[in-house]
Amino acid sequence: MARMRSAKQKLKDTINSPEWRSHLDEIAKGGLENVGPLFSFLLLGPQTMHRAAAALGQVTARLAETQPEAAKNIIRRLMWHLNEESGNIGWGIPNAFAEILAASAPLAKDFHRILISYIIDLGHDDNFCDHDILRRSCYWGIGRLAQARPEMCLGARKWLLKGLEDQDVICRGMAAWALSQLPPDLMDAPALRRLADAGLEEQCELFDGNDVYEKSVSQIARDALEKLAA
Repeated sequence: MARMRSAKQKLKDTINSPEWRSHLDEIAKGGLENVGPLFSFLLLGPQTMHRAAAALGQVTARLAETQPEAAKNIIRRLMWHLNEESGNIGWGIPNAFAEILAASAPLAKDFHRILISYIIDLGHDDNFCDHDILRRSCYWGIGRLAQARPEMCLGARKWLLKGLEDQDVICRGMAAWALSQLPPDLMDAPALRRLADAGLEEQCELFDGNDVYEKSVSQIARDALEKLAA
């Protein structure tokens, strides 16, 4: 037991070190042994959570090559955590879901529609995440997947545009950020302009692949408009 605690602490220290990315291959080689600890790190502070999610993505992508069913079971575990019946809030789960799909083409092919479904609000018989704070991560997750596999997220555009008017202000900013990760479409401009001009100074937590940083909702929309103009 003491050895397990020591290994978990060593993994946590690695994730939080400045050189953490150089250790991702080593963490991935740890396979299933590292899955449980990385899941537990998703409940920690934003930066640790994001880095743990990225590491879990690498672990699961490696497993998908050698133990595909084990990799799919990790995805199913994520889906269960996002299910209301699980009794879990699901902190960090959409982030990990996205990082796994970004890292693994086969898993992305099988599961990308499920990740997108968490922002699709049909009003009935849908998979929409109705927890405002958790939904912020769902928008981020789609943006993260769009960075790696934009073609798989084109169908999310309609719902990201709808997200610019989400009841949760932070969700609006996260939707704008996700939208800006898709291939540019000038038809997005009017909705982004309304958000940019709304003067919303609420801060969104974003992750640049190494560190967490903050940016206001309206600034994200202005940045998205600049990308369109470019």
